[in-house]
Amino acid sequence: MAGTYSQIYIQVVFAVKGRQNLLQKEWRQEVFKYMSGIITNKGQKPIIVNGVEDHVHVFIGLKPAMALSDFVRDVKNNSSNFINDNNWLKEKFSWQEGYGAFSYSHSQIENVYHYIFNQEQHHAKQTFQDEYMDFLKKFEIEHDTKYLFEWIE
Repeated sequence: MAGTYSQIYIQVVFAVKGRQNLLQKEWRQEVFKYMSGIITNKGQKPIIVNGVEDHVHVFIGLKPAMALSDFVRDVKNNSSNFINDNNWLKEKFSWQEGYGAFSYSHSQIENVYHYIFNQEQHHAKQTFQDEYMDFLKKFEIEHDTKYLFEWIE
């Protein structure tokens, strides 16, 4: 749109179905690179994609013409197809329904980038469930715990 300028920075967090530890270290970075390609092909700006065995953080610059829900749907669908097409797992891979989306100002980009970059170290100290609940609390997002992720322990 001519004359439209924006800086919308969003961190999207979503989990492997059942929160299973399926994103194996050997090929995880390949999946994250693929996701970055999806983001670029959608005309959005990938800042960083990273995560651990059971979930992913995607930090993007989002243009206002792209609906966030469409963006997440496409990233999840295409990346799960990529994982399944590569036959990295014996079972079919899929992401859980839903996601968390958290907005940031331009001045917070570096901090969010480093937070996402250091996911493995971060999760040596805190579970994904605690991290996700902290996000909901910090961003004052009302929620019903029965509609959060399937927590398989």
